[in-house]
Amino acid sequence: MKKTMFAALTVTTAIGLTATPSILAAPNEKMVAIVGATVFDGTGASPRPATVLIRGERIVAVGANVKVPSGAKVIDAKGEALLPGFYDLHTHWTAGGDPAVTPAIANAYVSAGVTTSNDFNSAPESFEARRRWIASLAVAPHVNMCGRISTPGGHGADWADAATTRMIVTPAAARQAVDELVAYKADCFGETMVDGWRYGLSPDNTSMNEDALTALVDEAHKYNLPVLTHILRTEKAAEAGRAKVDVIAHALQDLPLTQDQIETIKKGGGFYAPTLAVYDPSKPSRRAAPPGNEAARARGTANWSNALSSTKRLYDAGVPIAAGTDAGMPGTHHGTSALHEMELLVQAGLSPSAALIAATANSARAMRQLEDRGMIEVGKRADLVLIKGVPWDTISDVRKTDRVFVDGKLVFGPGAPPLNPVVPMPPVAVGPLVDDFERPDGRSNLDTLVVTEPDSGLGRSIEMIDTIAREDGGHALTMIGTMAFKPEPQIAVVLPLTKGSVQPADVRKYKGVKLDLRGDGPFEVALNTLGGTYIATVSGGPKWQTAELPFADFKKQTGRAEFPADHWTGTDVMEIEVRAKRKGGEKAWLVLDNIAFY
Repeated sequence: MKKTMFAALTVTTAIGLTATPSILAAPNEKMVAIVGATVFDGTGASPRPATVLIRGERIVAVGANVKVPSGAKVIDAKGEALLPGFYDLHTHWTAGGDPAVTPAIANAYVSAGVTTSNDFNSAPESFEARRRWIASLAVAPHVNMCGRISTPGGHGADWADAATTRMIVTPAAARQAVDELVAYKADCFGETMVDGWRYGLSPDNTSMNEDALTALVDEAHKYNLPVLTHILRTEKAAEAGRAKVDVIAHALQDLPLTQDQIETIKKGGGFYAPTLAVYDPSKPSRRAAPPGNEAARARGTANWSNALSSTKRLYDAGVPIAAGTDAGMPGTHHGTSALHEMELLVQAGLSPSAALIAATANSARAMRQLEDRGMIEVGKRADLVLIKGVPWDTISDVRKTDRVFVDGKLVFGPGAPPLNPVVPMPPVAVGPLVDDFERPDGRSNLDTLVVTEPDSGLGRSIEMIDTIAREDGGHALTMIGTMAFKPEPQIAVVLPLTKGSVQPADVRKYKGVKLDLRGDGPFEVALNTLGGTYIATVSGGPKWQTAELPFADFKKQTGRAEFPADHWTGTDVMEIEVRAKRKGGEKAWLVLDNIAFY
């Protein structure tokens, strides 16, 4: 055995290793042999010619002298580089990204050789359905579903409901948020919105207290789950070091790091993922400062300079670098941004080999998955990428993807199955009664979680929903709120038709929606579909009334749609939403019951 070291990663590896007879004699399953490639195994060892033998999901042999078994499928990779599949530790699988929907996002990742992605966008309620959808795709990377935690008024709490992004202030609340997200089988905690600084260019959000962050990390580590953060300022990164955060992201930009801060971050034992791809000032969508605003221009220039220097200084100090991109944000494309991140790490001063380690073994180790993947070793998962180039010499060669394997299966390149058709999950039929608000657990009759939907941005409208007793028996849902002083403020309640609003509902056998209500004015009833949003209006009053709204009365609203359609189909309905829109400072109240299709 030979020990090697590279970029703060010390490992033990076997050079010229061949599998033992017991491994090769395991269950009779057709093998795949990749022969002729130069293997960059992610351990820190020098690249070397080797044959890699795969059976099922696992690598069973690696070495120059491996004998290819009779009947194995042979892939001739002469002249190519074979690497572990890449990670992207920081992504948002959001309808606002590029691409924008799950099958296309999966295509983008496997096409770029990214075999593991962390998703920071999904509501915990959607984890189960999203996992089913991804598992059903022809090709897809591994996706870690991560639970979001912020502070009231914090980053990420300025658009989501409290069920999507848990909002905490105290250590006790931090521990409770972790425990609640573990119940959804979260794979990690991220983004954990520690820092509300907005680059010195916009009003700041709130930030997380150090004692709350420390408790959050301690509780997460009891479950052996990593914590990945949103941090931009050097002082908050030092707090994260003291709290023993697993991954500090993003690039630190407010000030140059002090030596004491560097030592504190290093002592914390975590990783640094600068997500340079989202900040790259050369990307086409990057907003420039308005003409004449020299202060903003200077601030932006200083931010980028600090981002690059903090990455190099932490690397030089021995803090392991990991790879994430913030893909899904404007101009930060899924898949290719992971490749550009490696290029930018080299621009920051890392060697190409160090950038490759960041995107493979280091990221796997940061996610506590190194026992399973991230290196080309016997027993590891066969997540691999073949490249027609020499990326450890020329990092831009990572863009020359030839073939990609996930779990030992060829998912991209010659001989791979076609990429996923970009279509939604198949619709499911739902019963007529959506919610009569009689369940004690607060869930609908369709077993979905009813959530709020106030306006987004800083200074959101204040909203509360609760189940109350009706005077004539039974229960109803009350919604009350005060409108923010902003354009088009609103409060709303959303009733998903399937868990997490992932799989569409087929409501073609019904004629419309009916509901009992009383309230203080006009309200919008929205049918949110994959093809767009359809709106009808109802009027409230002090007494109970029943409104019947035929589907024909709903008018399509302009706006973004995941799978745009120019007309109502009834096969792609996701949610019923009831909205109150008023002027800033005004109050609204509404009581709902017996929401159903008829």
